[in-house]
Amino acid sequence: MRILYSLLIYLHQFLALAFSGFSSKARNWVEGRKDILRNMRLAKGDSTLCVWVHCASLGEFEQGRPVIEEVRKVFPDYKILLTFFSPSGYNVRKNYPGADWVFYLPADTPSNARHFLNIWKPEVAVFVKYEFWFNYLHALQKRNIPTLLISAHFRVQQDFFKPWGFWFRKHLRGFHRFFVQNTDSFSLLQSIGIDRVTVSGDTRFDRVVAISKQLGAISDFIRFPDNTPVLVAGSTWPTDEELLLSLINDQKVNLRFVIVPHEIHHAHIKAFAARVQGGAQILSEIGPGTSFHARVLIVDSMGLLSGLYQYGALAYIGGGFGRGIHNILEAATFGLPVIFGPNYKQFAEAVDLTQSGGAFSVQSAQELRSTIVGLLDNPAALNSAGRTCSDYVQSKTGATKAIIQELKLLLTKK
Repeated sequence: MRILYSLLIYLHQFLALAFSGFSSKARNWVEGRKDILRNMRLAKGDSTLCVWVHCASLGEFEQGRPVIEEVRKVFPDYKILLTFFSPSGYNVRKNYPGADWVFYLPADTPSNARHFLNIWKPEVAVFVKYEFWFNYLHALQKRNIPTLLISAHFRVQQDFFKPWGFWFRKHLRGFHRFFVQNTDSFSLLQSIGIDRVTVSGDTRFDRVVAISKQLGAISDFIRFPDNTPVLVAGSTWPTDEELLLSLINDQKVNLRFVIVPHEIHHAHIKAFAARVQGGAQILSEIGPGTSFHARVLIVDSMGLLSGLYQYGALAYIGGGFGRGIHNILEAATFGLPVIFGPNYKQFAEAVDLTQSGGAFSVQSAQELRSTIVGLLDNPAALNSAGRTCSDYVQSKTGATKAIIQELKLLLTKK
């Protein structure tokens, strides 16, 4: 089985190389790994006492980040190696100051895994959520390097829980401990004889609370001119924007709108702004301190969304008409009721908040309007939904603390 798995990894490398001339993502994946082991050896130098944290992409990084930052505080003698699988994670966070080294993870071949561990010799490895690279796991097990999986979320559909999944289960048993998000994951692991499991929750809750505490006012470059309620629409896709446009152009709805698209395509932003009755402002075209005087502000810069939620009365989260909604917790932590499309049921926090009255799913522009107008016309209901969201986030914090307690046990033995 290991031979077949490794052959598939080699095939993936070949296909990435073949498509690198046509796909920027494939090209970044290939170029980022060129001479990577040699570059790692040069970067490592004589440094010792290393903690390795691996994330698939940007979303998993945000889950791993609270742990990285706490490791830096609690274990100042340890350096931190951060690796990514995806270019979308590496390209955004390659200069992240919280880690001593940031690299792509070399492809999961037996040779790469062996050479990688020869270079870094990590005291502990921390994988985030879904990362199961079986040659790396095998090499870590052979060297008795404690390996944690944090913010893990298991589903019954995974191969680990199928009759044919013995080979996959064998690698799971090599993890020192699992920190899982919920009791369903705990039960699934117990069903296959794995009991080194802690139900710690999701480190994303720790992350969003930390963000909300660190944020200062950003009104030095955006001034909100009056007390008109603001709807912050985060990570929107074109389908979401079509839904929002009918609400934006309804002058009977007393709202201002801050639209933060998931992808920054200036031609699309210009075209959308042109369809807004009365016009829209685009952030890059206004100077610092300029008043947000239009009904709509379109934010065409990355990294501002989490800070903008502090100015909202309501939040709309994009992605619910596609593969699934984006992060709702950044809005919820500020006490904003959250609204999104119908594809949300694979996200536990969205399901929980929908059932408890803090979040609302809509399938049409008419439903969106009625939901928002209903909340605006009933301040008590608006405030109650907001409190439900903020209380929910606060109740789910603490995963990072549990993980650090385990790391204390492991690293103080070294």
